[in-house]
Amino acid sequence: MVIGAGASALMFGAHCKKQLLFIDANSNIGAKIKVSGGGKCNLTNKYISAKNYLGDEAFIQKSLDSFNSSDTLAVFAKYGVFPIMKENGQYFCSSSKEVLSAFALANSYHKFLFGSKVLDVEFAKDSFIAHTDKESIISEKLVIASGGVSFPQLNASDIGFKTAKKFSHEVKTPNPALVGLTLQKEQFWMKELSGISMRVKIKYDDFAYEGDMLFSHFGISGPVVLNTSLRWDKGRISVDFLPFLDVNMYSHFWNEKRQPTSVFPAPKRFIKAYLYSCGIADKPMKSYSNFEKEKIVLLKNYLMPIAGTFGFGKAEITKGGVKTDEINPKTFESKLQKGLYFIGEVLDVSGELGGYNLQWAFSSGANAAKSFK
Repeated sequence: MVIGAGASALMFGAHCKKQLLFIDANSNIGAKIKVSGGGKCNLTNKYISAKNYLGDEAFIQKSLDSFNSSDTLAVFAKYGVFPIMKENGQYFCSSSKEVLSAFALANSYHKFLFGSKVLDVEFAKDSFIAHTDKESIISEKLVIASGGVSFPQLNASDIGFKTAKKFSHEVKTPNPALVGLTLQKEQFWMKELSGISMRVKIKYDDFAYEGDMLFSHFGISGPVVLNTSLRWDKGRISVDFLPFLDVNMYSHFWNEKRQPTSVFPAPKRFIKAYLYSCGIADKPMKSYSNFEKEKIVLLKNYLMPIAGTFGFGKAEITKGGVKTDEINPKTFESKLQKGLYFIGEVLDVSGELGGYNLQWAFSSGANAAKSFK
């Protein structure tokens, strides 16, 4: 019995020789796959390692080594799906429909129970009993592939976390990840820039990401912000709004007759808004006082306190989950309860944007299936 019919569950099923019953609250397989990558499904990444994840690196790397991106591509090639590698090693399909069609074929031997929500799980007489909103189902083994609690509109559920706790597993508090960040009051001027996108570099702790930032009415978003949200816990982030500009070039600009909106490689609307927030006019660079120059230089290292995130409703994944030190890294079986398995996003493993989370789902699912012979 498998709770969930998403990426990890379907890859598990594709490798499992025994017939399975999948239970899912949605009306079809892979509800989240369908919307992945804007509908084009970023399946995996050529350049992948445990460094791309939040979690126990040794545990993660062991799984990636046993089933890597080449293995993922080989599985889909069997069903006529050949993703194309684009920038940064990301493999995209022409449509998520072809991924779902491949998985449907790979899992045609198994049975599916759709539109059923698992409410509780118990263990009695050497069997697992899943109580759904329609019936109770008994099984010898149970695979939890229910994912996190992001995407509530796709019937996301915390049943995986509840089940883990019931069997004495420790669960790291789930939080939204790959999600936009909200601003403190002193940065509300950025809300006026809604719709503007610009290249920036963000640092938080020992991590740095460069990419597009999108301003919105809620705060900041875009790929670079979503990746930062994976690492962000609390406190400030440092934003370089001029990543193409060496800080040493400022000395040259102070003799310019042109204004900052003409000098700096950034949207003029953004530069004007920033200057206004600092109480500085958009005037010839050579006319700025030392105090004004200090404010302008901060464009290379703008310390931004973050209020929070856009929440689970806007998050692509959930970080946190079932602690991996209580999971067998080869089989993904619980060390605390024989016959109980956890795969995919329900575990305390979260990846960056770029195909890393689907690869984790595939690696954990395929590896878990090896013990079902």
